[in-house]
Amino acid sequence: MENSNYQGALQNPINSGFNAQSKAEEIIKGIDLSGKIAIVTGGNTGIGLETTKTLAMAGATVIVPARNVEKAMENLQDVPNVEIETMDLMNPSSIDAFTQKFLASGRPLHLLINNAGIMWVPLRKDSRGLESQLATNYLAQFQLTARLWPALKNANGARIVNVSSQGHQFAPFDFTDPNFLAREYETLLGYGQSKTAVNLFSLELDHRAKESNVRAYSLHPGSIGGTELGREAPLELFQKMGFVDSEGQMLPEVLSSLKTISQGAATTIWCATSPQLDHIGGVYCEDCDIASLSFSDTVSNGVKPYSLDKTYAQKLWDWSEELTGIIFKAD
Repeated sequence: MENSNYQGALQNPINSGFNAQSKAEEIIKGIDLSGKIAIVTGGNTGIGLETTKTLAMAGATVIVPARNVEKAMENLQDVPNVEIETMDLMNPSSIDAFTQKFLASGRPLHLLINNAGIMWVPLRKDSRGLESQLATNYLAQFQLTARLWPALKNANGARIVNVSSQGHQFAPFDFTDPNFLAREYETLLGYGQSKTAVNLFSLELDHRAKESNVRAYSLHPGSIGGTELGREAPLELFQKMGFVDSEGQMLPEVLSSLKTISQGAATTIWCATSPQLDHIGGVYCEDCDIASLSFSDTVSNGVKPYSLDKTYAQKLWDWSEELTGIIFKAD
């Protein structure tokens, strides 16, 4: 059996018994998470909120770090077993403060769900000069996971679930100009390379971490209605992509293809809890199963081989360590 998913060696559906219509509550049925500790970024809105609810209802203690604590408290007020902490993914010092507080508690970490992300934003830079989608969607994941590594390792059986997107197919990772210093900024190219980075990170992380009984996964949750992901997107962009008509109304064929919030959280829950994945990791999943490789020239189901490339994955890891100043020994 293959030891890693380099070059997509393990990217074969396993006929999980679930599909695109499966809901989070179906996936978690019969699974008891009592005594388990989970962290869910972005866990107070959209599919992150549904993920938090599902894990908590199964008995897990779920820690939700949030930039807006008041909003998180309001959205999570009826959810049991939840702790809310402060963290801003665009602020490296804030990530360090959150992780130091968690590590000081001495608790193991069984599930790290890197769910938070942004999309369709104008060109912004963080304090380090990094493009905001790359900083939020990927580098924050790298830093958070690296800082929490001792607690993940101490769980003696942990999973890291990194929410990616079919949008990784918009662009490979541009090692020559990741922050759009010399090329024109296009928001979907920025989003695409950030999600390609998530896939490459998950691939390499699983390869390095599995000897410590920690497995990693990336996934596409699906196209989902009712989330806040497109809150900054101009109407013209949705029109250009063929999502809405000239009046701004979503086209019927697009509307009918959208998943519900519960269906959108289902693949995250499957990756986090399914016993079908007990002996496999580093894979990209969609519709509650391992996805196939995609060799299409257009955006389609599946995962692009460039986001599962061994050389790129190792190069990205080195680049991430150099950029953040964090030496991440995931072993």
